[in-house]
Amino acid sequence: MKIFNLPDLGEGLAEAEIRAWHIKVGEMVIEDQPLVAMETAKAVVDVPSPYAGKIVQLYGAVNDIIQTGSPLIGFEIAGETHDQGSVVGKLETSEAKWSEEVCTKPAVSSQKTSAKMMPAARMLAKEMQVDVSTIVPSGPDGLITAQDVKRAMTQSKDENKETLHGVRRMMADTMTKAHQTVVPVTIFDDAHFTALPEPFDLTVRLIQALVAAAKAEPALNAWFDGTRLERQCFSHVNLGLAVDTVEGLFVPVIKEAHQQSSTALRQSIDAYKIAVKERSIKMEDMQGATIILSNFGMMAGRYATPVIVPPMVAILAVGRFRQAPLIHQNNLTIGHMLPLSLTFDHRAVTGGEASRFLGTLIHQLTA
Repeated sequence: MKIFNLPDLGEGLAEAEIRAWHIKVGEMVIEDQPLVAMETAKAVVDVPSPYAGKIVQLYGAVNDIIQTGSPLIGFEIAGETHDQGSVVGKLETSEAKWSEEVCTKPAVSSQKTSAKMMPAARMLAKEMQVDVSTIVPSGPDGLITAQDVKRAMTQSKDENKETLHGVRRMMADTMTKAHQTVVPVTIFDDAHFTALPEPFDLTVRLIQALVAAAKAEPALNAWFDGTRLERQCFSHVNLGLAVDTVEGLFVPVIKEAHQQSSTALRQSIDAYKIAVKERSIKMEDMQGATIILSNFGMMAGRYATPVIVPPMVAILAVGRFRQAPLIHQNNLTIGHMLPLSLTFDHRAVTGGEASRFLGTLIHQLTA
């Protein structure tokens, strides 16, 4: 049997999650045929077959996490021997085989049984109408105890609980690591508009103002390695644009934003929104960001303390754009106000650099 290990699906990612099997044990496949949909980082990737042959074994079920480099699929190739160790060394499979049934629904613990119960447990389960097949035994030799029944009752009351998968799981992991490593500081200010030009595309104008601010203060358009204490400032701006979906947060990257016209920026924004909604966005389109823009004010809220994702050192969050009374040339007038929240990593960015960055951005916005 030839073992196909999970390849690296993007810039050194450590793992991926099985979303759907396209094949089953016993099926014949051809080279480059899609085998399985894997979710990693923020994209779902179909993994093609590296061989033509028969599927002998699947090393995981839907929602299982597979480490990069770990066995994914076992193949039987015509003309080759069935030596279990011919490709990746001796691989124990007697206890790790997955049937077709297991690979089409979540794995069920082999300990679950309805056969062996203590009398008190059986009575309690009948009285409380607990499905015995859902109880995990903790007693000797797989015996279900009354405590096991009570535990199953508690779990049945928590029907709204769910294990995070896919985008939400990656978001939780990324935010945890960011919280553990970054030293965040957030400064707030408002951009005042006494008059709005026509046409007025706020998102495009924000991107252009951010590009100008990054040119004036490149310390915020940078990556920082906290282990080596190394900083890399960029002359180009690869702008990560946070996009909210019901499945979680996606951050497509507008590459070389500083070289794009207003029309090109709008086209990029619209194309990415469609790609995210359809889950067709490519992995490479969500990598390489040097700074992030989050326009949460399109929904609600004025100020925030957005989270920086290393190795980046800054993120700009934009609140709700609204009408407001303003003093202009000693006169009270009705204008517009845009709340801005800039979080920066104080390990790599000084307060002065962040303040000048925000000041330049506001000046560019309102000019």
